[in-house]
Amino acid sequence: MIKVGILGAAGYTGGELIRLLLNHPEAEIVFANSESNAGNLVSDVHEGLIGDTDLRFTDQMPFDQVDVVFFCFGHGKSEAFLKEHTIPANVKIIDLAQDFRVKSEELRVKNYNFVYGLPEINKEEIAKALHIANPGCFATCIQVALLPAANLNLLKEDVVVNAITGSTGAGQKPGATTHFSWRNNNLSIYKPFTHQHLAEIKQSIKQVQGYLDADIDFIPYRGDFARGIFCTAIIKTPAPEEDIIEAYKEFYKDAAFTHYSDKSIDLKQVVNTNKALVHVEKYGNKLLVTSAIDNLLKGAVGQAVQNMNILFGIDETAGLKLKASAF
Repeated sequence: MIKVGILGAAGYTGGELIRLLLNHPEAEIVFANSESNAGNLVSDVHEGLIGDTDLRFTDQMPFDQVDVVFFCFGHGKSEAFLKEHTIPANVKIIDLAQDFRVKSEELRVKNYNFVYGLPEINKEEIAKALHIANPGCFATCIQVALLPAANLNLLKEDVVVNAITGSTGAGQKPGATTHFSWRNNNLSIYKPFTHQHLAEIKQSIKQVQGYLDADIDFIPYRGDFARGIFCTAIIKTPAPEEDIIEAYKEFYKDAAFTHYSDKSIDLKQVVNTNKALVHVEKYGNKLLVTSAIDNLLKGAVGQAVQNMNILFGIDETAGLKLKASAF
């Protein structure tokens, strides 16, 4: 069994990770750390787990008892944590924050070299890594839409991207734009053209296409639903539609969870799964790409567990065979 530790276990991502690992055939949770909830039953905080576990939160971090530790911190806290604490060199790390997603010439934390954990393009590197930087939710959804086009060298002009996310993407701590009375029956944009996930998206496009001279004009939307991301991207290209469709199918033929759909897709096909669905249509010289994921699963902890499976050389789909909550 893979022995697992979880830091920041009381938030949305921590709760989803516990839910997946409790049902994982080859993993065992050794500790779920939360200083503010130490001693409390996990199911008192993550109430969907009532009857599933007697696990309690702890303020302890026995790293010598685990094979892998998941960081479910808020952004910026992972780097600070590693500067203040020592994790044994043989313990693998999967970080769900954005701290280590973009490569730097200077490692910000000594002796920690993180591999970007998007299995669709980095599976071989993930399998050999010790430390994984799990991709962002918007970044995952947008990348699965754009990377096959980048592989065709189609991203030569500015790409227009719109994507809408559920309220769980903002985390568990209540805020002015997350509480029900504001979010319900409402729609808004935030961080237009400046969203923090753009850096990792551009990094992956450059990796696949070899260069990126165009902009990714990304407008994020807050949706009035709890979970999921739906993305549309417009790419200008004279390439024939049938060639593009075939290239998308070829790009994802070996992907465990990313699938090309011949039909138009909708959000409910992916909610509560680790799937990413992609569809393309051509209108004149404009290619419309749609993609969808569950922001808490393929956009966060589902992909993190997928990366854990790859790290330990087990079935990539272990613990992730989930049915969509379509009805």
